[in-house]
Amino acid sequence: MTTIAHVEPVSKGTTGASFKKKGVGSALTTIATWIIGLIFIAPVFFMILTSFHPEVKASLNTPQLFAPLTLDGYKQFFGSSSGQSPWPFVLNSVLCSVISTLLVLCFAIPAAYALSVKPVRKWTDVMFFFLSTKFLPAAAGLVPLFLIAKAVGGLNQIWFMIILYTAMNLPIAVWMMRSFLADIPPALFEAASLDGAGLIKTLLKVIAPIAGPGIASTSLICFIFSWNELFLVNVLTSTSAAQTLPAFLPSLVTSQALFLGKLCAAATAVSLPVLIAGFAAQDKLVQGLSLGAVK
Repeated sequence: MTTIAHVEPVSKGTTGASFKKKGVGSALTTIATWIIGLIFIAPVFFMILTSFHPEVKASLNTPQLFAPLTLDGYKQFFGSSSGQSPWPFVLNSVLCSVISTLLVLCFAIPAAYALSVKPVRKWTDVMFFFLSTKFLPAAAGLVPLFLIAKAVGGLNQIWFMIILYTAMNLPIAVWMMRSFLADIPPALFEAASLDGAGLIKTLLKVIAPIAGPGIASTSLICFIFSWNELFLVNVLTSTSAAQTLPAFLPSLVTSQALFLGKLCAAATAVSLPVLIAGFAAQDKLVQGLSLGAVK
């Protein structure tokens, strides 16, 4: 004789209430996320909007959102009326950021490959050593850096700033690249070794295509850190021969007046390369930063 178990029917009211609660909670989370995002983006939006306002309207204590729009701030910043041309500082920023980022990748990828693929004893101690270099505040090492720069002739020299930016970004790049390379199956490296591929060929033909998103995200972060760095370049340089754009911006604030429109235009122009790079590589950045998050 077959016994049929009795199954209690699920109450439609309970199920509907559960779905309703989840829907309300999801809606509240979405609204809160949008509010937080707008709070963070509001100062940036106000800076960009003020850069297009005439100086008379931009300097008012009560901001006027619907003031007439003009390009005078950008013309004054890039033109001869700004007092000092910003183009030497733009060139220095590009050289320091691009060259230091390329050097960081040249050093970080082989180091991460050795720490993630090759058997290295006490690799955790090595990674902690890299991380410990970021514990010391930049101000604490300023006097030794200044004395070293003075001894080797690195004051007001762009090559010394490139070396500093490379050393500054190398620890975080090694940490990031190791987490990316650790997710690559070891069988790929074994297959490349059996095919007779050396280290350089393995890095170029095997690692680079697979770890492309990780390399892109690491490059973007190192570029941003180098582009925005102000403390070291403000102390170790004093002329346009080596100063970068972040060190040029404070010179727009003079004792005569605060030209807010021109200053906002300059800040927007300085931020534009980072924003363009971020938007161009946003898919690679998200994909790279999510590598290793799910095992």
